[in-house]
Amino acid sequence: MDQSLTFDLDLIHRYDQAGPRYTSYPTALELHENFGEADYLRHIEQSNRLGGPLSLYFHIPFCDTVCYYCACNKIVTKNRAHAEPYLNDLCREIEMQGALFDRGRVVDQLHWGGGTPTFLSESQMRRLMVSTRRHFNLREDDEGQYSIEVDPRETDDRTIAVLRELGFNRISLGLQDFEPDVQKAVNRIQTEQETFAVLEAARNEGFRSTSIDLIYGLPLQTVESFSRTLEKILQVSPERFSVFNYAHLPQRFKTQRQIDDADIPVPEVKLAILQMVIQRLTEAGYVYIGMDHFAKPNDELAVAQREGKLYRNFQGYSTHSECDLIGLGITSIGRVGDAYIQNVKNLDTYRQTIEQGRLPVFKGFELSWDDKLRRAVISGLICHFELKFRELEREFSIDFKTYFEQELIELQKMAEDGLLTIDTDQILVRPAGRLLIRNICMVFDRYLTEKQQFSKVI
Repeated sequence: MDQSLTFDLDLIHRYDQAGPRYTSYPTALELHENFGEADYLRHIEQSNRLGGPLSLYFHIPFCDTVCYYCACNKIVTKNRAHAEPYLNDLCREIEMQGALFDRGRVVDQLHWGGGTPTFLSESQMRRLMVSTRRHFNLREDDEGQYSIEVDPRETDDRTIAVLRELGFNRISLGLQDFEPDVQKAVNRIQTEQETFAVLEAARNEGFRSTSIDLIYGLPLQTVESFSRTLEKILQVSPERFSVFNYAHLPQRFKTQRQIDDADIPVPEVKLAILQMVIQRLTEAGYVYIGMDHFAKPNDELAVAQREGKLYRNFQGYSTHSECDLIGLGITSIGRVGDAYIQNVKNLDTYRQTIEQGRLPVFKGFELSWDDKLRRAVISGLICHFELKFRELEREFSIDFKTYFEQELIELQKMAEDGLLTIDTDQILVRPAGRLLIRNICMVFDRYLTEKQQFSKVI
């Protein structure tokens, strides 16, 4: 497939609005508290009847220091002892969840996120993985996609060696920006030396994929300053980049109130930074996967996209659409069968629920037939930038143009603007429309309302 990308400033200005990131459809905003443990158990039973591999997500919420831009679910503390009771509860949840899923179901994907997973000590990380292996069927051939997010400030050669020994083979390094004034403004002081030392250690230990996370739109950033950061990283050539747009929502996220609004780059500067990033990464041989992600052409995400096998879930892009996703730990979200499930968000509530021997289900959502159809539509667009009508017509027994008559009418304006083409049997997103893929997907979202708060699409 054509994986090229066009930066059209006029189109971006016209279509730059707020919208979902579509790590799921319906989005997590639709999860509700009327969905409880009994509903989850019912979907697990259905899932076990179908079988298939599993994906595990573990939320490690602790951070040593607060990054002012962060909108993640986190607990900031310098007291490492706080992790121990949480780990006790998490291991108990692993035991309870593991007992519900057929032992023969292999875990093809595993991810530790946060927070800062490397906040855990070496002995705690070992204990967590031992508990996971005891209650779930982890792969022993190193062919699974076992990934972890690390903070280079919390990681050294020894930590990397332990992570590799535990079975991790993919790693994502948080960075955001190397400029000292930007780092000071967001309270994240991180040197080039410690960042690249972790990257080199990961490669020496045999990690198969390395990714660097950057954020554009942070205070005091300019095109020139961000270009310097990008150039330094390109010299070490990670397999992937995640270049996120900073969403400044201080009314929702208290830590963002520490950022001076006057230091936030104006929209024109943010767009200029994005344009520079696209140009430099394209020149360096990276391809645009979608939704802020770039990868080398031989990376598994890029290959999966070309082969029509890419998928998107609550952790982002994935190559394993067949996996049911089990979320473990506070705030984590899973997808089992035709349902989304989120755990409780509060540490005390989590502990009390676990101590009572109950699953910490906070809320969830059961997909209707229409939800599953629209999910397939949005997933096809956001992963592959194309949608073949006949495939959906066979799977859902519909006439696509009849069922989505109104949506196709709405898409005509986008077609006229050059974002996409609508043929007799498909929708094809053009290079100029790929940065605006969220806008295209929003046309098919029947839950979308003006009252919902989302980040800008660019």
